[in-house]
Amino acid sequence: MKKIRVGVIRGGPSSEYAVSLKTGESVLRNLDSERYLPVDILISTHGDWYMNGVRTDLGTVAEQVDIVWNALHGTFGEDGKVQRLLEAFNIPYTGSGVLPSALGMHKGLAKDRFRKAGLLTPEGDVVESEGDIEETAFHFFRNRHLPVIVKPVSGGSSVATSIARTYEDLVSAIKQASQYGDVLVEEYIEGTEATCCVIDTSTPGENLVLHPIEIVPPRSKDFFDYDAKYGGETEEICPGRFAPHIQSQLRELAQKSHQAIGARHYSRSDFIISPRGIYVLEINTLPGLTEASLLPKALQAGGVALPDFLDHIVTLALSGK
Repeated sequence: MKKIRVGVIRGGPSSEYAVSLKTGESVLRNLDSERYLPVDILISTHGDWYMNGVRTDLGTVAEQVDIVWNALHGTFGEDGKVQRLLEAFNIPYTGSGVLPSALGMHKGLAKDRFRKAGLLTPEGDVVESEGDIEETAFHFFRNRHLPVIVKPVSGGSSVATSIARTYEDLVSAIKQASQYGDVLVEEYIEGTEATCCVIDTSTPGENLVLHPIEIVPPRSKDFFDYDAKYGGETEEICPGRFAPHIQSQLRELAQKSHQAIGARHYSRSDFIISPRGIYVLEINTLPGLTEASLLPKALQAGGVALPDFLDHIVTLALSGK
C-alpha cells in the first residue's frame, strides 16, 4: 500500500518557535510508519521554508505531500495565515480553518463569540500597542479594580502574560505585552485553573471531550505562565479533582467553546473555576503535542495512544471533515 505523505510544518516566525519545533518533532516521531511517510517542513524565524533540510517553497511542498500537519504555534500558524496559503495551493491540512483560527488567536474576538454563545468570560478591553502606555495604564488604574491580567491579544503559551497589582505593575505589564502587538487587559478572577480538550469524531457535529485537567501552579506563581507551563514545576492532574457536576460542566463548556468559534479537528479551552461560576479564558485551536503539553496527558488519561490520535486527525482532514 502506498504510504500517505504527511508534511509536518513546524517552527515559524512567532515567539513560540521552540515549542512548535517540539510539537512537530513529536508528530514526526509518532506518525504510524507503516501507513505514513513523514516529511519534515521547517519554517525559519525569518520565514524561509525547508523540506527535509533543503531550502524549498510552498509550491514544491504541494507537489511532495498529500496532507500537511500544522504544528506551528502562534503568529502565522494559528491566526489563519498559513491556513489561507495551504488552501490557495489546495493542500489538505489538520486543525481549524482560516476564520476559526483567526478568531481563536485574537482573544478579544474569541471573547465576543463566547459571550454570544452564552458563556461566562472575564471582562476585558483591547489596547492598541501604539498608544501611550502610561496614559493607558492610568485609565485602567482609575477605572478597573486591580489586580488585572495583562497579555498580548494574539499569542499563546502565556508569553508576556502577567498580573498587575499596582499602577507600576500595569505600566510594566502593558509595555512587555505590547512588544507582541495589541494588548488585552482583563479582570483577574481568582479560582482553580482547568483545561479541557475536544476532539471531533467522524460524525459531523459530534465531539469527544477528554477528561478535564486541573492546573496547580507552583506556590511561587500566581497563575499558569510560560515558565510554569514548560519548567516542569506545575502539577497537572488528569482527571482533575473536581466534583462530578464540575467535571460535567467543564466538558460541556469546552464543547460549547469549540463550537462557538467553529473549531475543527481538536482544541483545548482554558477555564477558571470560581465561586461566581466557571469562566472561559481562551481557546487554543492548535494545542501543543510536546512531552510537557496538556493534550497528550489528557489522551493518555483517556486511554488514547498519541499515534492513534494522529491517525484519526489525518483521516478527518483527508476526508474533508
